[in-house]
Amino acid sequence: MNLFFAGGLATFLLIGLPVAFSLGMLAVLGMFLFNGGSFAFAQIPIIAYSALDDFTLTALPMYILMSQILVVSGVGRDLYEMASRWFRHFPGGLGIATVFCCAIFSAISGSSVATAVTVGAVALPEMVRRGYKKKYVLGLLAAGGTLGILIPPSVPMILYGSLTGESVGKLFIAGVVPGIILTLSFMIFSSIQMWHIKEEPATWAERWEASKKAIWGLLLPIVIIGGIYSGIFTPTEAAAVGAVLAFLIAIVVYRNLTFANLKVMILSTVKTSAMILFIIIGAKLLGFILTILQIPQQITAAATATDLSPWVIFILINIVLLVLGMFLETVSILVITVPILYPIITALGFDPIWFAIIMVINMELALITPPVGLNLFVLKGLDKNNTIAEIVKGVIPYALIMVLFIILLCIFPQIATYFTGDVQ
Repeated sequence: MNLFFAGGLATFLLIGLPVAFSLGMLAVLGMFLFNGGSFAFAQIPIIAYSALDDFTLTALPMYILMSQILVVSGVGRDLYEMASRWFRHFPGGLGIATVFCCAIFSAISGSSVATAVTVGAVALPEMVRRGYKKKYVLGLLAAGGTLGILIPPSVPMILYGSLTGESVGKLFIAGVVPGIILTLSFMIFSSIQMWHIKEEPATWAERWEASKKAIWGLLLPIVIIGGIYSGIFTPTEAAAVGAVLAFLIAIVVYRNLTFANLKVMILSTVKTSAMILFIIIGAKLLGFILTILQIPQQITAAATATDLSPWVIFILINIVLLVLGMFLETVSILVITVPILYPIITALGFDPIWFAIIMVINMELALITPPVGLNLFVLKGLDKNNTIAEIVKGVIPYALIMVLFIILLCIFPQIATYFTGDVQ
């Protein structure tokens, strides 16, 4: 029976059926064959409704809309200029500035794709023009863009919280320190890799001028994370606050939000949100029939009954996530695997908040591993002369840094969990 579902899902995906419909059709087939035939179909609208009847999910379109507004407004351009003026005099200074800009924009948008597109459009031509090797720049941008799902706000963390019932506030706070450490690691490596390029420092007047222009972009993550940590508002309310602030910044400060691009932003938000929600419905339908057949329970029992060490099982889980990341995008991996992996992890005694951060870093790897690494194709689209092979060569060292960071988190889980105790 397990082979039926695994083989069926693989078949649907291989023939090119969208993930949401692959999950949904497999669930319908499972209901028909193993749960009372067509009579079980009456459960479909009930399950679909219950899948979306979750207050946490209202944050998704808000964060996506905020990301869309910031991409159009020009916040990324000002952030990059500020970072360039503060860091360009260090060895490989523009590389450091690019990672810093990726981290800040990640903390604003919560989207890896938006981060890679926005920062890449500004940084790629500028760094190549100043003598940086294109391969290194592409690798840096692909990896830097992945910070968008680790540094809160993070759409995958919202999904994880919705699927497991864990506190999204705790998940957001748990991502802060790992996000900072990974950002610093990328900065240090990029500086070593590009150490031979060093530019004249900007004057203090130039630095403060750029900082004043970028202050609105810097303000958003402070408001969002500070508001959540201080208890002023919940992560869901923070999404609404962030979207309203981004809207006001675009209208009042940048004054470039027209009805034409507002229409494009709203349509893009609706399409992205609908895609994610359809995948959630498909996953809930499949989860329903799997639960009826007690397949997750069987897998959990089998995992905990083996003589293998919990850490060996944990390593195997990471290998599975890495392989899935080569062929599926982040949302699909989460909704397919979390309902199965969560009970295994908790049964083995691992902290589910800590495991969420491990999963998100695995999702970061999924964004830069071929053949379906989304950030690879995003950067290829910025310039027709870019090649996937060139981007992959540049990103390999950063992927290794992520793997080493997962190991570090296993040795010191407090990196992710230390500040989560007081957050609801």
